Amino acid sequence: QGEVGVACSMAAAGLTSILGGSLAQIEQAAEMSMEHHLGLTCDPIGGLVQIPCIERNAMGAAQAWNASKLALLGDGTHYVTLDDIIKTMKSTGDDMIARYKET
Repeated sequence: QGEVGVACSMAAAGLTSILGGSLAQIEQAAEMSMEHHLGLTCDPIGGLVQIPCIERNAMGAAQAWNASKLALLGDGTHYVTLDDIIKTMKSTGDDMIARYKET
């Protein structure tokens, strides 16, 4: 959840900035894209977590694009803050058993 969610969030924020979004829209894009990675695990296939994570990275790229476009459609007003999502991701990661973590 962490690596892909953070990468997706940064990509969404960067794209929104490049496309001329306001700071509020940039934060909203980052929040939306990270929010949908909460609670995901690295599910080992054949003892390896790389296989699902490679595909998850590709899906994260598409999600970053969509989050950016959605944020640019609005004025940046949102109910869940990026700080709330970051705190929730940390808490979820702390609660998750090590077997489902890559790092």
